[in-house]
Parts: sequence; C-alpha cells; structure tokens
Amino acid sequence: MKRSYYSNSIYEFLNDSPSNILGELTANHNNRTLEDLQINAWRNQILILKNQLQEFDGKIYFEFAIPRMGKRVDNIIIIKNIIFIVEFKIGEGTYPKHAIEQVIDYTIDLKNFHEGSHNLKLIPILVSSNAPQIKESLLEVEKHNTAAKSNQNNLSETIRCFFRIGTSTINIDLWENSIYKPTPTIVEAAQALYKGHNVKEITRSDSGTINLSKTADCINSVIENSKLNNIKSICFVTGVPGAGKTLAGLNIAVERMKVAEDEHAVFLSGNGPLVDVLREALTRDEVLRNKDIGKKLTKKQAAIKANAFIQNIHHFRDDNLLSDKAPVERVVVFDEAQRAWTNKQVSSFMKRKKGVENFNKSEPEFLIDVMDRHSDWCTVVCLIGGGQEINTGEAGLGEWIDSLRNFFPDWKVHYSHLILNSNNYLKSKESRKWLMNNGVNEQELHLSISVRSFRSEKLSNFIHELLNIELENTKRIYSDIKELYPIVLTRDLEKAKQWLRDQAKGSEKIGLICSSGARRLKPLGIDVKNEISAPNWFLNSSQDIRSSYFLEDVATEFDIQGLEIDWACVAWGGNFHKIDRGWKYQNFKGTKWQNINNELDKEYLKNTYRVLLTRARQGMVILVPKSSDIDHTRPKQFYDKTFEYLKEIGIKEI
Repeated sequence: MKRSYYSNSIYEFLNDSPSNILGELTANHNNRTLEDLQINAWRNQILILKNQLQEFDGKIYFEFAIPRMGKRVDNIIIIKNIIFIVEFKIGEGTYPKHAIEQVIDYTIDLKNFHEGSHNLKLIPILVSSNAPQIKESLLEVEKHNTAAKSNQNNLSETIRCFFRIGTSTINIDLWENSIYKPTPTIVEAAQALYKGHNVKEITRSDSGTINLSKTADCINSVIENSKLNNIKSICFVTGVPGAGKTLAGLNIAVERMKVAEDEHAVFLSGNGPLVDVLREALTRDEVLRNKDIGKKLTKKQAAIKANAFIQNIHHFRDDNLLSDKAPVERVVVFDEAQRAWTNKQVSSFMKRKKGVENFNKSEPEFLIDVMDRHSDWCTVVCLIGGGQEINTGEAGLGEWIDSLRNFFPDWKVHYSHLILNSNNYLKSKESRKWLMNNGVNEQELHLSISVRSFRSEKLSNFIHELLNIELENTKRIYSDIKELYPIVLTRDLEKAKQWLRDQAKGSEKIGLICSSGARRLKPLGIDVKNEISAPNWFLNSSQDIRSSYFLEDVATEFDIQGLEIDWACVAWGGNFHKIDRGWKYQNFKGTKWQNINNELDKEYLKNTYRVLLTRARQGMVILVPKSSDIDHTRPKQFYDKTFEYLKEIGIKEI
C-alpha cells in the first residue's frame, strides 16, 4: 500500500522540478477539495526542503499516512540511521503548543505501531518558517518530551545535531514494507468506522484483527441466515477486558448499514457516558471533516446522524413502551448487555419515573420482546463483559438466558464457547444446561486478545489474579509485564500527578480515576460526588480545565467503563481494602462506614476495581493514600495492608 503522496530519494527529489512534485501531490490528493492554502503550503515546503537538504543522502516522503489517527504528516525524512518526522507551519512566527503536540503524536504513533520503527531513532521536528532560532535539549527531543524547532533557514543545522560518529544506515526497503499495527481507542475506532474504514484498516494486522474479523464474519453469517430463513436470532459475544467487544459491535452496526439500509442497524448501550462521548466525538469529527472540504455543516445537523447510529438503550426501551408495533430496526447491537436491569430494578424505575404500575419484565425480557414483534426475522447481538457488572440491579447474562428459556424458546441462540467454560458468566446450573442443549456454541464469538493495551496483553489476567489474591500467580504475571506496561505505587497524590505528566508524550491522555464509593478521598481533593461531563473530560484539549489532563475532575467506574485513557492514576479508596482474610467491602453513609454483607454487592464492588485497573492503555500509578490520626473514617487498617500487598507483588513505590 502506498502510504505517501510523493516519495523519492533525496537526490532525485533535489533534481525533480517543483511543478512535477506539486503535480504528483495534487494528483494523489483525491479525497478532498484542494484549497489554494494547501497548494501554497506545498510550494513553500518544497522550496525550503530543496534548499535545506542539499548535503544529505536518504529518502523523503510527503504526506505520509498515520492510519490510526486518520491523518498525514507533512514529511518523513530518512537520513543515515534516523527517521525525522517533520511538520511545517508556513508563515508561522512562533512554535505553537498544539503544533508541537501534533508532531510528537505522529512520532509516537510510528514508534508504537509501525513495526519497522520500533527500534529506530525517531526525531520530531517542527518547522515554523518565520520563527526565531531556538535550541532544544537533544535528549529531551530524543525522549519525545518536546520537538526540535527550526525555521526555514536552519533545518539542515537542526538535522545535523542528531547524528553520531560512525552511525549505520536504515534499510529503507525493509522499513517501507514493514507492518503497521494500530490499536485505536474506541473513540478513534468509532470515528474511523463511521468514515468508512474497515476494521482491518484501523486495527492490528495480527491475531487481534483476525479475531475481530472472524467474530464479524460469524455474526454476519447469522444475520444473513436469519434474513434468508425468517429466523429470530440472538448472538452472545464475550471477550477479555479490552478485547474490542465495543469495537466489534460498532463494526457490525456499520457493516450492516452498508449492506442494507432497510435493516436500520443500530448500536445501543446502557452506558450513558460512552454513548455521550461517542456521539460527541462523531459529531465534532463530522463537522471538521466537512469544514476541510469546504462544506458548512452545523453541529446540530451532524448530531442527527450520529444520534441515530448510537443510541441509549434506555431511550430505545422507553420509545417502544409507547407502541406495541415492531421497531424499524432489524439488527440491534446491545453493548455491555450484562448491565441490563433486573425485573425488580425496571419495575422500581417504571413506577418512580414513568408512572407505570406493575411492570413485570426484566430489561432483557422486554428488549427481546420488542424485537420479537417482527413477524419474520431479526437479529440481536449482545456484547457481554464477564465480571463487569458494577451497579445494583444489573442482571448479568443469566437474565438474558432465563428470558429466552422461559418466554422465547423459538429464538435461535448462538453463544461464545467461554460462557460454559467460565463461572464469570452464568451461575445457574439450569441456565447452563438449557444453553448447552438449545444453543449453538460458536468459538468465533469470543474475543480472546486484548487490543486496548498494546504494551501488554496480559494486563487483564494480572488484575484478575491480583483481585483474587493469588499472590504467586500475580507476582509471576507482573514480572512478565512490568517492563512493557509500567505500574508504580505511591501514597502522595502530587507525586502521582507528576508521574502521569512525566510519562505522557504529545497529546496522550492522562486522568484521575477512582471508585464512586471512595467517598473519603475527599480530604485529598478527590471528590467522587462532583459529577463530570464525560465528553468534556475525554475529548477536550489539555488547555481545558474540565478535561482529564488537568487532573482536577475525577472519573468513576460509571464514567470510564467501556472507554480508556493512555495513563491513569487509580486512587484506591477505603471502601475496598485488604484484610488478613481477603478484602473488606464497605459503603460510606452519613458519617461512617457500613459493612457490605450481600455477596452480589460485594461482587459489584470488586468488579468496580477490575474496571478501574484495566482502563489505562499504557501504564498507571496506583495511589493508596495515607491514613489520618484525627479522622476516624480514614484509619491505618483501611490503607496500609492494601499498600503492603501491592508492594509484595513487586510494584515499586515512587
């Protein structure tokens, strides 16, 4: 695949005419309307590079694609053993912060996701043509903490600074043909799929992609068979945390939209923050995309399409309470279906909020019943996260199976083989037996490989063993991942914040997260009762005080489940702490802690910490605060044993 609009040896580039180079750039820029501003920028860029690269041998690329980000870097220049990532700001008299972040982002993306760049030296350079000369620390540039800065007259001097005596040269052919293995965030993935990219283009070209593709093929086959034979079918998709269940669901919804508009495929989630963040991200991206091609699209107009594609499951439910007709949707993807409500929870909600007395269906039963109104065919896809029920009234997979067993026995059930192989999914023996006898076991419906943390695919196993207090297993897995996935420990919030800032490069996201029940972190300035706007926290820039970057507002498990950030500080609360026999489970009410004795509620709380400890893509700092001698709600036993346990695993204190 040709990754750039123009590429050549530096020698050939210097001898090529500017008009020929510009013509090739223009010819390959076939997706958008070209504006005079871009053409003039290229003209100036070509002249500057011809002037500044006279003394070098190597290769140059213009408009080199960065697939995961859906963008192109102005130039890649390979000289000797160094790859220079160069971003131009023609006419600029300063070195804007956003431009520095932009070129660092491109550099890190290549370093992390382009196989040929993993072990090479990559140098980000920002060229602001009219800016003054500034010397940066070479070490800080090489560590990607900043970018080298150059103007139109000293680029060659800037490049020379990074060469060492006796350096080897890069095998350019090998570098060019090496694999690009992106692991996008769910926001990036949603934006790319929405634009028309397929899952293979935006995910790793290894077993992770194969897994996602096989799952998609399996579900598409079920849908086509249902359509052909007038069957009502349901698929239960499982996966390890971060395996891409939401990505798989979005992919299916987008694919079915392409295949047949009359299926009205929709992606539904009960996760309000996830819905809000994805809708806002798609809306903002659509507005910017139209602006780039000279079209004016208001945010309100863009939101209409995004809101139809991604919907809140509760709104879907409420709309279908008003009518007993079949919905327009034939293919419905339910994200985090394990979080659908029990009969008791729905009944209470309907009575309190909707004025509906004696509502006697669980949410799974009602949602299947809504789709069952179709006289011919439909397909429901349920994405199930085992061990991720985190709230009172969440039914888990068992309620879906019981609803099918008791009320919809004619539906064709396809399920991931892991459902019967793991106690995380179905507790009831009767449900397991019924599923085994009446469902179709599909190995392709389990996503077994984590694609969230590209640094370590063993993170979910590590957290599972940690929470089960399997010390030797936890220590063994930690020794495998600690070099790839940094985890550190502290008792000082300011140290935790500084560690996050030191780790993050470019616009990598950092954030403070903790359990919604960790009420007594408030003396540290971590107030879980202060509600955040998830779109602002996740999507806004580092200049916005409401964003995660400022490390002021804290996101809880409800805000962050299904989403992720690059580097996280997980603040450990007194509501879940280590004791001699295992874990102590507590709620804070009024002025004191109360024991949690209900086993289901205990499981919810443990799952809360499972969610929090698997949100960071690249690494995390765990904050276990110090106790207080004057605050009876923060005694030593709530924190010290947890801290000691984490240290015993081998996690280093900073």
